[in-house]
Amino acid sequence: MNTDKGKSSGGKYSKRGFASMDKDKQREIASKGGKAAHEKGSAHRFTSEEASLAGQKGGAAHGKKTATAEVRQSRPQKIAKA
Repeated sequence: MNTDKGKSSGGKYSKRGFASMDKDKQREIASKGGKAAHEKGSAHRFTSEEASLAGQKGGAAHGKKTATAEVRQSRPQKIAKA
């Protein structure tokens, strides 16, 4: 009796939905969705300005994380007394 129903040998769960399809089939379906959204008028196309601002925001957020990590590493370590 197989007690591992729904599980694959490579991982915890079996692949379902898009994960079970080959990459070409996934790309074909995603392409149809993108085209339909543009035809409907609900898709958004970034302008150069919008893309630039988004990149600046991402860079700033990354810089804050990096600076915080550097401050934590540069602080002297407290040694616990026994």
